[in-house]
Amino acid sequence: MARRRCRQKLPQEPQEAQVRSLSHDGRGVARIDGKATFVHGALPGERVMFRYTGRRKNHDEGEVVEVLDASEQRVTPRCEYFGLCGGCSLQHLAAEAQIGYKEQTLMDAFAHIGKVLPERTLPPLTGSSPWGYRRKARLGVKHVLKKGKVLVGFRERNASFVADMDSCEVLHPKIGHALVELSALIESLSISTRVPQIEVAMDDERCVLIFRILEPLTDDDREALLGFGQEHDFIIYTQDGGPDTVGPLAQTADLHYVLPDFGVELHFQPTDFTQVNTDINRRMIAQALDLLELDGEDQVLDLFCGIGNFTLPMATQAGQVTGVEGAEELVNRARDNARRNALENVSFHVANLYQSLEQESWLRQSYNKVLLDPPRSGAFEVLAHLPRMGAERIVYVSCYPGTLARDAAELVNNLGYRLLSAGVMDMFPHTAHVESIALFEKT
Repeated sequence: MARRRCRQKLPQEPQEAQVRSLSHDGRGVARIDGKATFVHGALPGERVMFRYTGRRKNHDEGEVVEVLDASEQRVTPRCEYFGLCGGCSLQHLAAEAQIGYKEQTLMDAFAHIGKVLPERTLPPLTGSSPWGYRRKARLGVKHVLKKGKVLVGFRERNASFVADMDSCEVLHPKIGHALVELSALIESLSISTRVPQIEVAMDDERCVLIFRILEPLTDDDREALLGFGQEHDFIIYTQDGGPDTVGPLAQTADLHYVLPDFGVELHFQPTDFTQVNTDINRRMIAQALDLLELDGEDQVLDLFCGIGNFTLPMATQAGQVTGVEGAEELVNRARDNARRNALENVSFHVANLYQSLEQESWLRQSYNKVLLDPPRSGAFEVLAHLPRMGAERIVYVSCYPGTLARDAAELVNNLGYRLLSAGVMDMFPHTAHVESIALFEKT
């Protein structure tokens, strides 16, 4: 029988540390006896007392017990649940300093992963407020007998438990200030212990709540859900199986958002991918189109186009725009959005952009400008096609600096492009999530 490894005992007494930097996930980084130690709640330049929470071969982990010398950038978190809830990691850092941290994270990725730096840093895109911005979320639900109530909220930091919280300051107020009412609603249901999740989807005005249910609703349950929706102005959906089982309990939601700068309105379903931050999304689209410098002669390719978030605004300025997306339901939505907006110079195609594309008809056309908006995994598999298509200018919208930096290295070092500019967009204030945008030009 193999011998079990003995877990290393953690020091029980708090230890002192001098914090040097922030990690990619927003923890303070110190060195204790030459070993990297990641300390939750600590900021660069601070001297803190911390308690060990884990020890590993290459690094240790801990959390702040006391701040001895505070950073000038430290602020009091607005949310009383900060530190318990895992939804935010940077509320103790001033908003302008959060932007600086995200810019440094992006540039570090370019330097260390891509071995390339932009010729110019773009001014950061920030919204009108870093609070109440989040319009898409998945909230955990748990009936906790010991507490005598149903918990609704984000998961606890580094745990699977649902945080005990009455409100959320980053969720849109319509939902962020309704957690107590949601808790009471679920507690009133006959299946209160069989509702593990609520998915939130909002457009410019309306809010859909998708209740994941593991047992059928009774007639009284249905009446309770519908009554709650009417009283609080929510549209109620349920999901009793896979994604294809999501549906309205009564009223179907016609969700849509407006892009006023381009006179475009996009309709979507509650489970479709849309950006969580409406303000930043509008500014991001405007910046992307400015960087592309579109005119009526341009042939534009939009890869990972979704429901047409970039495609349709580009079609108001370019000669022809082609959108490609892997999910057929999103492509159907994009086509419908083009029809609704009377845009005839746009076409859409379904294709898995991570597999061979040699048989795709749209690939054999020429495009002088390209927009990439891939998921976290990046766009590496399609990059080699871009110079063959004649792409002179590429705007890359990224939700993960690591894959953007990797793809930038390929574009610059192997495919003949310059990285003209790059910058961050504060899509997720108070979190360590870094959304960014970069401009490449053919040399």
